[in-house]
Parts: sequence; C-alpha cells; structure tokens
Amino acid sequence: MVQRQLPNPAEIFELMSFKKPELDGTKRRLEGALTISDLRTIAKRRTPKAAFDYTDGAAEGELSLARARQAFEDVEFHPGILAPAPELDTSTTILGAPSALPFGIAPTGFTRLMQTEGEVAGAGAAAAAGIPFTLSTLGTTSIEDVRKTTLRQAQGPVPARNWFQLYVMRDREISYGLTRRAAEAGFDTLMFTVDTPVAGARLRDKRNGFSIPPQLTLGTIINAIPRPWWWIDFLTTPKLEFASLSTTGGTVGELLDAAMDPTISYDDLEVIRGIWPGKLIVKGVQTVEDAVRLKDTHGVDGVVLSNHGGRQLDRAPIPFHLLPHVRKAVGEDFTVMVDTGIMNGADIVAAVALGADFTLIGRAYLYGLMAGGRRGVDRTIAILRTEIERTMRLLGVSSLAELEPRHVTQLTRMVPVASSAAEAATR
Repeated sequence: MVQRQLPNPAEIFELMSFKKPELDGTKRRLEGALTISDLRTIAKRRTPKAAFDYTDGAAEGELSLARARQAFEDVEFHPGILAPAPELDTSTTILGAPSALPFGIAPTGFTRLMQTEGEVAGAGAAAAAGIPFTLSTLGTTSIEDVRKTTLRQAQGPVPARNWFQLYVMRDREISYGLTRRAAEAGFDTLMFTVDTPVAGARLRDKRNGFSIPPQLTLGTIINAIPRPWWWIDFLTTPKLEFASLSTTGGTVGELLDAAMDPTISYDDLEVIRGIWPGKLIVKGVQTVEDAVRLKDTHGVDGVVLSNHGGRQLDRAPIPFHLLPHVRKAVGEDFTVMVDTGIMNGADIVAAVALGADFTLIGRAYLYGLMAGGRRGVDRTIAILRTEIERTMRLLGVSSLAELEPRHVTQLTRMVPVASSAAEAATR
C-alpha cells in the first residue's frame, strides 16, 4: 500500500511553476499557434469576412483546392531506422542562388487588403529567414519598396532575393514596363504566369460583394463591428495603390477580366524572354506535355506546377500528383517547383522527395499576415521550418539531397476511369 501523508508545500512548488502572463496580445496569440491551421483560425477571427474569404476561397465549387490539400494528406512516409540526423541542412540552391529553406513566398494580389503591412511584412520576413519573396503584378506595394525592404532585412550569408510574377496585360506596354522596373530594381527571377487569361469564378467574392476598394454595405458594417482594428488600420494607413491598375472599381474578377488578355500566347513569352535578363520561370503549368515543350523549345529556366491555388479552373489537375510525372519527363537538370495546397512542412518534404526543387506558399503566408502582420509571417515560417526539420529527422535524413521517392507513397482516391478500365482488360 502507498503511504499517505499531508502535502508538503515546499515539495509542491518544486513540482510546478506558474507561467508569467503575456500582456502582448499579438505575441500571446501567435505563440499559441502551433500549426498553419491555428493561424488560419486566428486570421478568420480577426479579419472581415470578405477579405478573409478572398484569401481562403477558390473557384466555383473549390474542388481543385480541396483535392490539392487532400493529396498532401494522402501521403505515406517511409522512414529509415537507425539513421541518426543530429545536424540538419534545410538549405538548397534554387535558380543559381541559395535559399535557407526549400520554400519561398508565392505572389499574392491585393495583399494590403488582408492586413495593412502587406508585402512589406512578407518581404521582410522572407529576407530575415533567407528565402525568396515573390511580388505579384497585382501587389499593393511598389517594386522598389519591396526591394528596399528585402535589402534592409536580409541577414547572414544568404543574399536578399526577390522574384516578380508577371501577368500579360491587354496593354502590353504595362507588362513590359513592369518587367524592366523589376530588372532595374534587382529582382533575379521572373514568373511568367499563364493560367489567367480570364478570371476564375470566385463565388465567395461575388456573394460577399468583395470589391476594390471595399464597398460598405449593411452586411460589411455588421461584420466589421467586432473587428474595429482592421478598419482602423485600413483607414489610418497610406491609400491602397496598385502598380499595374489605373482604375480599381469593381469586383476582383471584373478587374482581372478588364486587365488580362485571353489572347496570351507563346509569342508573348518570347517577347518577355527578350526583355528579361534574369531567370525565367513559367507559372501555371498543368500538363507533362507543356512542361516538356517549355524546356525543349522555349528555353525557360523552369516551371511552377500550379493550378493557381484552385482559383482559376476548378477540377484542374493536382500539382502534387503531376509532380513525379513531370520530373521524369524533363529530367533532373530542369527546375520544377510546385504550389497549391501546402499547409504543413511535411507537405514540403514530400514534394522535395518526389522531385520538386522548390515549393511556394501563398495562403499559409497570408494566414500568418492576417493573424499578426509581420510577426505573423515570421510565425508561419517558423512553424513550417519546425515541421520540415522534425519530418526530416523522423525520416532519418540529414539534408534535402537525401530525400528520394522511396521515402513517399502518394495514396490516391482518384483513379482515372480510362486507366482502371485498361488495367482490368489486361488481367
């Protein structure tokens, strides 16, 4: 029998300690966020519905986004045992220069509508972490100001890196001018985006009446009442401006349709290739055939397998499923990146194992931004870094170079009907 005794106060205090209360509300919220999903929960609570849904939503039935996320969840890892990894190297070389982590920040439009620090927060956090930041054509901070932020925040031996995402506009001179400005500012890579000849049907935006600039309705006013900080920030910071849009009245879809050109072609790619002096990546590739053609015929430096975060063509191919097929077709010496659906560092590890040279995060970054501005973006990067490192250690690898297809099985719930019928016929 256990001998009972009266509690000894000295022993009690040896076994427990009281945590000092954190008075900084933002710091307290962010420290409590252990996953990107936690940041999303905070972001939803602190951001007006229309702005949050613009970030969180996708096109039509949002099937492409759901499938992309499911594809990462349907991963089975195969760890090696008795393979200690006491020191990890999460760095990589991408497009001829280093990155401290195997991911960068993807281009996002209208970013200061999510939280007023916008691209400055993203560029600053990326530079401090030693990873690339991509500015969108529809960004809300100028090319030059983003570059200044990156140079100011860069730390250590990893150089400050900026990439620029380019849409081909109806007025081609706008696109050409932005390309030249990015080159002159010191951006090293251009992402030529090919999946947005017209805007996708983003139904959440239509239902919310989301427009640029924001339109006040009874619904938006009611939704704003418990979120006064967002409106105070919006109304007391510099006016929202866009580098490439001279008019900003209407929904996001209407703005995109007015600006983009559905006649975009390979000829436009050749013109931009002639203007741009740095690395050229084509973003929005969704078939093996297009990836091979771009590599063999058009001399680009790489591709981003992407369905635009599910925001354009719904039911589009899943980039993560496409990845191993593209890698096999283009060989090892061609840069292949992937985005859409990444919510965990393990997703990034799985992508690298299956052949991705690099990955891009969009929503994950914006959830952090909405949750806490610059500090929220820092938290996003910290969460993903921790998840990457933990996953690598549990797999028994010390560097990204050690990750191989043998470490990952892609489980699938979606088998093409034609393939199933053909296999059945051979049995």
